[in-house]
Amino acid sequence: MRRLALALAALAALLAPVQAGAWGEYGHRQTASIAMANVSPQVRAKVRALLVHEKALGTPECPLKTLEDAAVWADCLRGQSWRWGYTFAWHYRTAPICKAFDPKANCAGGNCVTAQIVRAHRVLADERLPAAVRLEALAFMVHFAGDVHMPLHSGDNDDQGGNAVKADYGIKPGLNLHSIWDGPLAERAISDPADPVVRAYTPAERAEFAGGTPDDWGRESWEIARSFVYPTAFDTQAPCDETLPERIVLSQDDIARAVPLARSRVVQAGLRIAGLLESAFAPGPLNVPEAPRRP
Repeated sequence: MRRLALALAALAALLAPVQAGAWGEYGHRQTASIAMANVSPQVRAKVRALLVHEKALGTPECPLKTLEDAAVWADCLRGQSWRWGYTFAWHYRTAPICKAFDPKANCAGGNCVTAQIVRAHRVLADERLPAAVRLEALAFMVHFAGDVHMPLHSGDNDDQGGNAVKADYGIKPGLNLHSIWDGPLAERAISDPADPVVRAYTPAERAEFAGGTPDDWGRESWEIARSFVYPTAFDTQAPCDETLPERIVLSQDDIARAVPLARSRVVQAGLRIAGLLESAFAPGPLNVPEAPRRP
């Protein structure tokens, strides 16, 4: 029986969707660190109080001891498609860059990243619910808020959000456009020790980078994919009007121009996660619709 169980688990892993997670583990963890550095001490304490209920989720192979763990927890679940497969479509909401943006498309039954941020926020804010239920919502919310800021989780050119586009990252071969934005590009963008992204931001900086709704964030990412990611990757200002190659090379110049944009999206994600946490634990003007409170 044990051999059968192991074989089934291996098969499930092979059949799991291949859509990559935005920003990779390092980028996601950085968004959580930014958030924790920019919430009030009261909210920070409430986050930590929820995290002590980790064991109740029954995911020992996917730790959930810190907000940084929460930021990658939803990706860790991909190894258990038999249990969590229904959540895999929640990581993205791709829309064609060659058509007008439709804010109501590609989210049937709320199965998309923007709708799930709103749902998770509402669950987290409802103090009537069990702590484990709210902790699961916290982890999904933090991860999906990171996902929606990655341009290729919103913009697509009939290529699985860039996953089907073979690409070289400078002299490093064997990647694809999506994985480059997830990993090496984002990591380079947020790894300058002279200008760390994890810090307390000023009110003016928060006003510049934070705010908006999940739908706004998704539309921002789609516009970046449409106006920058695809034109830069394919060296054309008209990616919708030309036959595009199956393989591309991002030059050092392409990478240098993309780095500030990738950095700003990670920072925006972190500060917006901070806003979601503040509004969930201490409802205020940034709050999305919440569950009714007890009288």
